[in-house]
Amino acid sequence: MVDVTAGQGAEATGGFSLQELVNILKRGDIALALGIMTILVVLIMPLPSMVLDLFLAISITFSILILMTSLFIQAPLEFSSFPTILLISTMLRLSLSLASTRLILSHGHEGTDAAGHVIEAFGNFVMGGNFVIGIIVFAILVTVNFVVITKGSGRIAEVAARFHLDGMPGKQMAIDADLSAGLIDEKAARERRKALEDESGFFGAMDGASKFVRGDAIAGLLVVFINIIGGIVIGVAQQGLSFSEAARTYTLLTVGDGLVTQVPALIVSTAAGLLVSKAGVSGAADKALIRQFSGYPQALGMASAVMFVLAMLPGIPTIPFLALSSGAGALAWQARNQKRAKAAADAKAAAEPATKAAAAEEPISAALKIDDLKIELGYALLPLVNGPDGTDRLTEQIKALRRSLAIEMGFVMPSVRILDNVQLEANTYVIKIKEVDAGSGKIWPNQFMVMDPAGNQVSIPGIHTTEPTFGLPATWVDASLKEEASLKGYTVVDAATVLSTHLTELLKNNMSELLSYGEVQKLLKELPKEQAELVKDISPSQITVSGIQRVLQLLLAERISIRDLSTILEGVADALAVSRNPTTMVEHVRARLARQICAQNTSYNGYLPLIALSAKWEQAFAEALVGQGDERTLAMQPTKLSEFMTAVRDAFERAAREGESPVLVTSAGIRPYVRSLVERFRAQTTVLSQAEIHPRARLKTVGSV
Repeated sequence: MVDVTAGQGAEATGGFSLQELVNILKRGDIALALGIMTILVVLIMPLPSMVLDLFLAISITFSILILMTSLFIQAPLEFSSFPTILLISTMLRLSLSLASTRLILSHGHEGTDAAGHVIEAFGNFVMGGNFVIGIIVFAILVTVNFVVITKGSGRIAEVAARFHLDGMPGKQMAIDADLSAGLIDEKAARERRKALEDESGFFGAMDGASKFVRGDAIAGLLVVFINIIGGIVIGVAQQGLSFSEAARTYTLLTVGDGLVTQVPALIVSTAAGLLVSKAGVSGAADKALIRQFSGYPQALGMASAVMFVLAMLPGIPTIPFLALSSGAGALAWQARNQKRAKAAADAKAAAEPATKAAAAEEPISAALKIDDLKIELGYALLPLVNGPDGTDRLTEQIKALRRSLAIEMGFVMPSVRILDNVQLEANTYVIKIKEVDAGSGKIWPNQFMVMDPAGNQVSIPGIHTTEPTFGLPATWVDASLKEEASLKGYTVVDAATVLSTHLTELLKNNMSELLSYGEVQKLLKELPKEQAELVKDISPSQITVSGIQRVLQLLLAERISIRDLSTILEGVADALAVSRNPTTMVEHVRARLARQICAQNTSYNGYLPLIALSAKWEQAFAEALVGQGDERTLAMQPTKLSEFMTAVRDAFERAAREGESPVLVTSAGIRPYVRSLVERFRAQTTVLSQAEIHPRARLKTVGSV
């Protein structure tokens, strides 16, 4: 009783319990490390024949498991650990070869069971008492493994690794293009890049891992040669055996050992070949093969006919060939029926939606729906949407345009509906905003538009026209003249780019109309929690969602991005203490966005070019304002207005000749009225108030009005 208690105390304090050992072995990293250490120990320490039998059985089972896994996986990357497993299995077989060699050379004179019963059984079963047969069978196995399977799979892995590495830049560019076009999101792009990297790494590792199998086959040949020669020498010189007895005993043991190691090696080599040759085949191997064989009933029918002819030849066994011919013919008939049934089912499934759509009468209310953005194409422009090579250039550019405008302006533009219009001329397109024509033009899908950056007509033969977006002289030329135009320094764009550029400018000019009430609600709901509290404070108690919509529309009308919605709402909250007039609130918001507005208009030289409104015109505008508070309007004489327009136009033309794109700066009180006047004859001119000039902005006065 005392001894038991003492023993338990020792176990609790300083011993190592069985449960703790089990817990350690449950950890995968510890178990793998112990397995590798066991393989290394087998290389050094001698093994009893019983333990060797156990390890040989483990090696055979391990190789069969590898083969079955290679058969059932859907894609090679599902077995990405194969190179590591191949190294471990090769080391296991080599260590067992060394352990069996030690037993054969040291105890071979004691009998054919000196290296264990597994090796003895393999030797007796294959050799049948004749060691010459065993040597020939072993040589054939090694030849098949080394020359056929290993060399072929190694070559496939080498070529696959080279092609995957060469194709990586193009595949990565394709992923980036899909991401830029909005076809995939950031998460999907990361997943595709990770899969691409894993695939390239896998085939690169397989290229090197195939050398393991090749070296294993060479080592097997050397081990057999050394065992036979060394065994005969030891048996005759040291153990006193006759030459024939020593040759028979050591050859049986050596060939049995070689077969025990080469059969798993052959299985693993087959698995490697299946894995690297699976590229481009999806699904398990059996399903992929059956699907592809049965996809061509004519091939099965021809095979059946050939075997039937062979069965009729004199001297050829009729029964096996006739049976195979009947089987192949039955499979061909079944595959043909299945293919027809599938084609009929696909046709029926495709016809059902069309039938239902035709049967269902469109409700009258559907005619009231208005498309926010629509592009109508003449029949000659349909290749832009569905090209002969399967490309969809126009749609891809529109997706990229919507993404860039969302980043630039702060909200997602409505989707663009593209349809053909047989009433249009063949090469004409029309862009409509809310079902109203906003712009049109003529383009040629298989040609390129060439323009001189200086604004002159180009000297290349083609169809002379006017660029639809900015009204510059342009020429449509054949694709064969594209390189010549580029070498002459002309700007060259394709038809889809011309249309998407026109669409971009029209969208920027009409963004305020496209910002709907629902879109504003969506933007407010997606605000961070802290800013959402500000929205609750001011809406709907002080301002409605439609009021916020009007403020945002006024900003977009002057191409001010609303992406910094938090700052805009803070400016609205400040302005509500003074006025609830949207125009007045916009002026407060613009002052808040001074840094953004100045950065938006800063030149590439890092300064903000400006044309200042003189004190004369400042006073003239101030005196022309009539009314009080939010009801003030501009009442200036027509002659004065005409004089002001001329002065502004002359000042900006002088700046343009000097290469500047300045802004017009006025006082805060008259800025909205000056802007409403300037936009009538210079819509692209930016008008800023002095309150919108950020203190840290670098300024350069290029003129005055």
